[in-house]
Amino acid sequence: MVHSSGEEQDADTPWWHDAVFYQVYVRSFADSNGDGVGDLEGIRSRLGYLELLGVDAIWLTPFYRSPMADHGYDVADPRDVDPLFGDLDAFDALVAEVHDHGMKITVDLVPNHTSDQHLWFQEALAAPPGSVERDRYVFRDGRGVHGELPPNNWTSVFGGPAWQQVPDGQWYLHIFAPEQPDLNWRNPQVQADLEHTLRFWLERGVDGFRIDVAHGMAKPEDLPDMDPRLLNVDGLTAFAMDIHDPRFDDDGVHEVHRLIRGVLDQYPGTMAIGEIWVGDDDRFADYLRSDELHLGFNFRLVDARFDADSVRGAIEHSLGAVAKVGAQPTWTLSNHDVMRHPTRYGGGPLGTVRARAMALVELALPGVVYLYNGEELGLPNLELPDWALQDPIWERSGHAERGRDGARVPMPWEGNQPPFGFSENGAQPWLPMPDDWESLTVEAQLEDEGSMLSLYRQALEVRRTSGAFAGDELEWYGAPPGCFAFRRKGGGLICALNTSAAAVPLPPGDVLIASGPLDGTKLPPDTSVWLV
Repeated sequence: MVHSSGEEQDADTPWWHDAVFYQVYVRSFADSNGDGVGDLEGIRSRLGYLELLGVDAIWLTPFYRSPMADHGYDVADPRDVDPLFGDLDAFDALVAEVHDHGMKITVDLVPNHTSDQHLWFQEALAAPPGSVERDRYVFRDGRGVHGELPPNNWTSVFGGPAWQQVPDGQWYLHIFAPEQPDLNWRNPQVQADLEHTLRFWLERGVDGFRIDVAHGMAKPEDLPDMDPRLLNVDGLTAFAMDIHDPRFDDDGVHEVHRLIRGVLDQYPGTMAIGEIWVGDDDRFADYLRSDELHLGFNFRLVDARFDADSVRGAIEHSLGAVAKVGAQPTWTLSNHDVMRHPTRYGGGPLGTVRARAMALVELALPGVVYLYNGEELGLPNLELPDWALQDPIWERSGHAERGRDGARVPMPWEGNQPPFGFSENGAQPWLPMPDDWESLTVEAQLEDEGSMLSLYRQALEVRRTSGAFAGDELEWYGAPPGCFAFRRKGGGLICALNTSAAAVPLPPGDVLIASGPLDGTKLPPDTSVWLV
């Protein structure tokens, strides 16, 4: 693999050191059989596009056997492919072809919970309280005179209580949907089963794992009540509050990650990245110690406003957190759980212009970048009609929260009307696509030098081949209010961003790429630039 310095990567430097990953939300990428749902063969048919885009690796969201209560994050069998997406032969063919295209493949791992249709949970429901079957999950007696109240006041991330009562009176814990019972990670059988799953996919050639809810799994033994201030906070943003949430980031979780790392170390060249919603930099760094995860998803840029000070603060926090343990930083602007960033940045033409600017900022930073399928097309978040919503958050919140479906609408590939080449035979996709996406398709943007896709392709090519991107340290320049500029100390790349209302002088240097037209020697508002 070629390093970002443009030279062959050192043998001691892992392939993911500065890799660009592409998140494939499997349901929404490409449908090969005309049922309206993306699948493994659909992904395989589009690998040439991903190679053309210039990414180093892909990350697949869950494709395992599942009743799909949470679109695959409720896993009934973690060692098989759901027929909706294909079969193991299709998976093996995909792995082989990804490697043939010179890319790596990583897959989701969902260790915090299973589906309620998992064999283990069905056995637990049929077994009595105190049984070995129930000990694989978190079952407890209720509070109140007759156990009629939940064991504590914990709430589900998806809304409502985090406990569900079963017919014999006991309650089981589900931090997410009731169809996703939490596993008991103190149970040796649970630990052994995870090791089995890891080896199953590693032996099939996967290069790594993304660990879902990597700050979950372990629970305090006494299951204390939550601080009342947390009870009405979105579970995905509670990490930003300076209040400990007993549902997450329990010290015992690190033993799970040591187990994972112990297996991966037996398969050279493999890696794991954790989804870690932990706001404290020191505690975040704990997940990246030398015997735990290789990388941690950093959501600081997701939370940052389109404001130079906010973005710079996110960058400095992120670099400082990983520096404590010598790990690589990671960067992402969108994923399947959050609003797409062109919409976050104001929507419409303004949001698109700002998204272009932030793409160059993100790709200029040292470390690992995760792109979310469709962001290279500038796809906006969609406001879908009520009838189309499928995210469990919609129902669990009593229709108060619309959920994440607006960020999961399928990819538009070609043509001038829905489904824009997403589905074979023009089948209706699982989420409706708007009629006005003709100009956003891959086909349309490949021919347009000024498109978002062309910007990403050009930026990824320069990032991959230019020696200006060497080095993992940044040097900050003085800049006017509402602006910043930093320099990659090893290679000399300069990246400047203007979020103010007025044009400002460009830093000295030769322009490599700008996110929009430059005003002579000035950087216009809502624009970023690379210089050397």
